Amino acid sequence: MIKTIPFHNTEICYSDTGEGRALVLLHGYLESMDIWNGFKKNLQQDYRIICPDLPGHGKSGIAGEVHSMELLAESVVTVMDHCETEKCFIVGHSMGGYSGLAFLENFPGRLEGLCLFHSHPFPDTKQVMNNRCREIVLVNQGKKELISKINIPRAFAPGNLDKLNMEVERATTVATATSGDGIIACLNGMMQRPSRETTLEQTEKPVLLIAGVHDNYISYEETAKKIRLPRNSRFVTLENSGHIGFIEEPGKSAMEVDKFINDFF
Repeated sequence: MIKTIPFHNTEICYSDTGEGRALVLLHGYLESMDIWNGFKKNLQQDYRIICPDLPGHGKSGIAGEVHSMELLAESVVTVMDHCETEKCFIVGHSMGGYSGLAFLENFPGRLEGLCLFHSHPFPDTKQVMNNRCREIVLVNQGKKELISKINIPRAFAPGNLDKLNMEVERATTVATATSGDGIIACLNGMMQRPSRETTLEQTEKPVLLIAGVHDNYISYEETAKKIRLPRNSRFVTLENSGHIGFIEEPGKSAMEVDKFINDFF
């Protein structure tokens, strides 16, 4: 069931399906709750799955000129409160993972565990910031569709583009529908986010990190080399995925999430 609730000076839209342990799926930049449709089919028989449209994306409104990761985490808490859910396990894709880390830092008592799905705790590099600034310029020039046409195909491993052509088109349509102001607000928020390396390394919460070998946005090699995971953690490699493994390898991805949760809880 899809619901809309107040948040700050706007509204948040979310879906709530299934029963069991609460599993909150947080989409990434230029995505919406719909991006999880195929993936969650593999889990919704065993979990209560809550999928919000993060502020500025999907059908949710815009809460300001800067959507900090803390603001996005607060929106998740608002949804959880409305769902009368005290604790949850978060699966965060890319920007959703940055939001999940902010949730871990600011609302640790509400979190059971965290899956960083093609995500990491590091702040933006200068190169990434420059890329985000260029995207803001494109939005202000009325050319936001160019961002979608470039970014979305690049999110898939090259070997998956032809066989997943319909999924590429669907994700591109979702990205193109994202409002310009929402894009800019989230880009500003991602550029301003701090390092959460210490938060991640020192947490006692179970952490699952899923990385794609062919990820064009978050280097698999650099992540494997730099990341310092906490004691209760697991690093999973998707050999045939780029930056969007829950579409490229949905069965394996869901199996790894389910196995991790069952092993730790």
